[in-house]
Amino acid sequence: MSINDENITRIHLDNKELILIGTAHVSRKSAEQVKEVIEFEQPDAVCVELDEQRYQSIKDGNKWQETDIFKVIKQKKATLLLMNMVISSFQKRMAKQMGIKPGQEMIQGIESANDTGATLVLADRNIQITFARIWGNLGFKGKAKLLMQIIFSIFSNEKMSEEELEKLKSKDMLDAMLQDFTKSFPRLKKPLIDERDQYLSQKIKEAPGNKIVAVLGAAHVPGIKEEIHKEHDLEKLNKKPSKSKVPKLIGWSIPVLIISIIAYTFYTNPAAGTQQTISWVLWNGSFSAIGTAVALGHPLAILTAFIAAPITSLNPLIAAGWFAGFVQAYFRRPNVKDFETLSEDVSSLKGFWNNKVTRILLIIVLANLGSSLGTAIGGADVLRLFFENL
Repeated sequence: MSINDENITRIHLDNKELILIGTAHVSRKSAEQVKEVIEFEQPDAVCVELDEQRYQSIKDGNKWQETDIFKVIKQKKATLLLMNMVISSFQKRMAKQMGIKPGQEMIQGIESANDTGATLVLADRNIQITFARIWGNLGFKGKAKLLMQIIFSIFSNEKMSEEELEKLKSKDMLDAMLQDFTKSFPRLKKPLIDERDQYLSQKIKEAPGNKIVAVLGAAHVPGIKEEIHKEHDLEKLNKKPSKSKVPKLIGWSIPVLIISIIAYTFYTNPAAGTQQTISWVLWNGSFSAIGTAVALGHPLAILTAFIAAPITSLNPLIAAGWFAGFVQAYFRRPNVKDFETLSEDVSSLKGFWNNKVTRILLIIVLANLGSSLGTAIGGADVLRLFFENL
């Protein structure tokens, strides 16, 4: 093993020697290198780019089988869960292509730390805090663009050789990737890369012992080399962004406006008020039902979406998709096999629709999207009828 490998960075800080291993998350060579470096260096501590939540998911491989889908819907985590699956599916597909587990280099870091008696340090920030800070930094257009790019990348059939994966660890390629990244999503780089560089560097510095090995995605190494010489407030970096009151204000003002307009129209022209009500129900109900049907929902789930959407659109605290999802889960409750094949199914578009777990999540998301579209069109039609009858 070459100690001076280009993927290894050595930093001497005070009385500590910090050894950073820049890895590609689905590369077999990265996992092998992690094992070799830790065995050779015999460090006091091994830092891995994981938080407690991802560490537990690695330890509890069958945790999905214990998922209560009704609890997921009640806790309003369906969209987050679906996005987690979508984001991870690309990495899983690439790892499958290479014949290894996704994140094998992190698993190897954990195993090698145990084998050598080194202290294991989970050095990354909680992924939900990172997601919250990412989402909070994007406007509506940014969110839509990000979702479209993620979905496009997940379901593309493009294959990458292991040699190309290894190139991702070269500094020239890395710089080019980060430049493209900041051009597409300038606000996204701060919470996803910069803040995590700061968090990781502080955790690495604070790791016990004089010799520390850190297993990191290659994208973080340049930033950590810079940030490691500064002090960072972990409490501040762990803070969730305060929610803006504007969305809540808009969320309540639209239904109040719609109800007021329909009520006034009923008062002045009952026939026009009836027409407005029918328009609101049909646009909302139809689009939400179509979204549920596209997700191949149970007929009663489709009917539920149609009935619920016109009502839930007038209350920002509830959503049509939740009701449709509950009905779908009741009549098409996922079994153990659905949870066992979940990680495999999310690697293809067909699998997302075939698996009962992801189908429920799709129903919730698409029913809600349909209801939102129906609210926009139905609201516009209510306004049209209002102005025609002034």
